[in-house]
Amino acid sequence: METIKNYLESMFANLPNTPEVLRAKNELLSMMEDKFTELISEGKLQNEAVGIVISEFGNLEELAESLGIEGVVGGNDTEQRRLVTNEEAMNYIYDASQNRMLIGFGVMLIIFSPICPIILNDIGAAFLFIVVSIGVGLIVWANIRMSQWKFLDNTLCCIDYSTADYIYNAKKNNMMSKALMLTIGIMFCIVSVVPVIFFEEMFSSKGLYYVMIGPAMLFVIVGIGVLLIIASSAKDGAYTKLLSLNGTGTVAGSYEAVRAEKEPYVDKKAAAGVMSVYWRTVTCIYIIWSFISFDWHITWIIWPIASVFHGIIKTIFNTKW
Repeated sequence: METIKNYLESMFANLPNTPEVLRAKNELLSMMEDKFTELISEGKLQNEAVGIVISEFGNLEELAESLGIEGVVGGNDTEQRRLVTNEEAMNYIYDASQNRMLIGFGVMLIIFSPICPIILNDIGAAFLFIVVSIGVGLIVWANIRMSQWKFLDNTLCCIDYSTADYIYNAKKNNMMSKALMLTIGIMFCIVSVVPVIFFEEMFSSKGLYYVMIGPAMLFVIVGIGVLLIIASSAKDGAYTKLLSLNGTGTVAGSYEAVRAEKEPYVDKKAAAGVMSVYWRTVTCIYIIWSFISFDWHITWIIWPIASVFHGIIKTIFNTKW
């Protein structure tokens, strides 16, 4: 019976979300359920009964007049959307989460880069640029890998009922791990200053080298913390993106899973413009500030501050990234 319901939802997915269409959908569902029950009582196998029901009630154009929606089916009010299949949705979630992890590792390497001049003195500057270039390369590569999914932003798309339900449940199940990673990441950023204080107090009499171990560890801890913060939303962002595809004006936009996640996009273009350059701008500010001031023990603070402002900007634009 679940197969029949999913098929019915796909039939009505792109029709306008009006009382007449919803009434027709419920009426057709009742007819299909009655026919399925009748066939099962006659001794038909479940798969055979499903096939008969779909073949008899599966053409909406033939049933439109009897259902009272002949003016809607095939009309100009019907939104033509590209269906993102369940397989495509799963592949997108995998690619998006991998992309997020690559960006996280790239940012982490950029944060790690000041460790080189701190530990290796003058020669460390060369290694700093090497590490930064690898980090930037990972970020660029991550963006290139996602180019195949640009159609999700440029084309009207939708997902079917079963896919929406699966993604919504997966998103709820992912909330605990997301919250845990985010919490640990923030804690790492907060406690990162502890090694600086500890090594300065305990080893200041043994020479500058031992004292500088503290700032080096600071960058390690902050880098790991930022990686965890970025990675915490790896899958969540993909879930939200897919659930936002279905148009609110269509029947597919009224799915409970979609409706629960749907949020209005106040200024999507402005948000996209700001967020596309946000972390690159933060990285440039961090590197410039650090090289001008050489206050490596202070400039790291830009990363937790940037994370806070990142959340504020998301709230202002009323969108999720």
